[in-house]
Amino acid sequence: MNIAALAARVPYSFVALLARFSIAAVFWSSGQTKVTGFALDFVRGEFAPGWPRLSDNAVALFRDEYRLPLLAPEWGALMAAVGEHVLPVLLLAGLATRLSALALLAMTLVIQLFVYPGAYATHGTWAALLLMLVAQGAGAFSLDHWLARGGRPWPR
Repeated sequence: MNIAALAARVPYSFVALLARFSIAAVFWSSGQTKVTGFALDFVRGEFAPGWPRLSDNAVALFRDEYRLPLLAPEWGALMAAVGEHVLPVLLLAGLATRLSALALLAMTLVIQLFVYPGAYATHGTWAALLLMLVAQGAGAFSLDHWLARGGRPWPR
C-alpha cells in the first residue's frame, strides 16, 4: 500500500477535529492575553475563576501597536477579546463551525493586512485550516453533525 492510499484512509472527521482544536487553541490563547479576572489554560493547568474584564494592556496594544483604521482601540480590543473567546469555544464544540471559522478567517485577514503583514506564513497556515472548516464543516465529532442528524445518536 502506498502513502497516498494510506493517507486516504484517515477520516476527515479526525482531521477536522485536530484542525478545530489547533486553531481554537491559537485564538483562545490570544484572547486570554486580553482579559484579566479569568484564566483558563488546560495545557499549563491554570484556572482562575472570575468575571473577565478587558485588560488595560489590550487597549494599549490596539491604540499604540495595532492601530486599526476606523475602529476605536477600546472597541477593537473588546471585539477581539470576545471573538477570541466565543469563536474558539464554538469551534471546539463543532457548533456553527462554518460561521465561526469564517469569522476567525476575517480576523486573520485583518491581522495579516493591518497588524502583522510580515507574518504571512503563520496567517496562511491559520487561513488554510479555517478555509478547510468553512468548506467541509466540522466533521462527525461535532454538534453540527448531531443537529443535522436531528439529535439522534451516532451510529454504533
